[in-house]
Amino acid sequence: MTFFSKIVGTGSYLPPRKVTNQELAEELAAKGIETSHDWIVSRSGIEARHYAEKGALASDMAVVAAQKALEAAKMQASDIDLIIMATSTPDFLGGFPSTACVVQRKLGIQNGAAAMDVQAVCTGFVYALTLADSLIKTGAHKNALIIGAEVFSRILNFEDRTTCVLFGDGAGAVVLSRSETPGVLATKLHADGSYTDILCVPGQVGQGAVEGSAYLHMDGQAVFKLAVTALDKVANEVLDMAGLKATDIDWLVPHQANIRIMHGTAKKMQLPLEKLIVTVDQHGNTSAASIPLALDLAVRDGRIQAGHKVLLEGVGGGFTWGAAIVQI
Repeated sequence: MTFFSKIVGTGSYLPPRKVTNQELAEELAAKGIETSHDWIVSRSGIEARHYAEKGALASDMAVVAAQKALEAAKMQASDIDLIIMATSTPDFLGGFPSTACVVQRKLGIQNGAAAMDVQAVCTGFVYALTLADSLIKTGAHKNALIIGAEVFSRILNFEDRTTCVLFGDGAGAVVLSRSETPGVLATKLHADGSYTDILCVPGQVGQGAVEGSAYLHMDGQAVFKLAVTALDKVANEVLDMAGLKATDIDWLVPHQANIRIMHGTAKKMQLPLEKLIVTVDQHGNTSAASIPLALDLAVRDGRIQAGHKVLLEGVGGGFTWGAAIVQI
């Protein structure tokens, strides 16, 4: 018997605190660090981002996004038999127990559903979607909850203006279910560990203390060069796998890292910018949460509708990249 998987519900959550470039510039100026709204926008396209309140965890945001996705799917939490959580900022040091298990507890799921975290940084949601799609297609699972959630504000060095202005917090989720018709049309994942140093948090834990830096480090120029090439290549790979052309795509939902990378990808694919879903201006870079956040926004405002073909793609630390084509 042939099984397919399809996205049947989406949800998202943004912390209530929204920080504009002007507010952030004023906070940094108090520390003697100069930046401005125009400087940030010219390099990234970001105008604002959301920061989680003190004490809020990735699982807290993930639960709200998951509940909204379940509501959209007209399902109960008990219907879920697989949870895959993409995050680089897990609830617990060392990453265990997994944040997926914490989400499972907070949602009250007690049916023995499998739960695990995936760590592929900004490509994490595409990795998680690919894994869930594969597990549903084998017949092993029926309804998967796939979540991307991040509290990057906790790992930012607010004395480094090249990185601290770029990232924000949030969560996005989808319910992926067994379907009689194809929904996930093609996926492709890649990684190249020789670039581990261009985007990383280089510290380690030793004897209960952090050794090295616990802050995010990024070589922006190196990431930019790799990202544009990698995203173009993987987009063409999944198009070929799905037997589609770029003109068949209704919407491009890329990882929301930098507006110049996003525009560059669309242009290489010869897609009009009107088909590009953009949230980076108001969300900043929310890493693994950015794709499901953008997807949910466009579904709820009516741009993405049933039957539309959507290209999802991400690139992140590792160095990882991947893409998926889904038909809503």
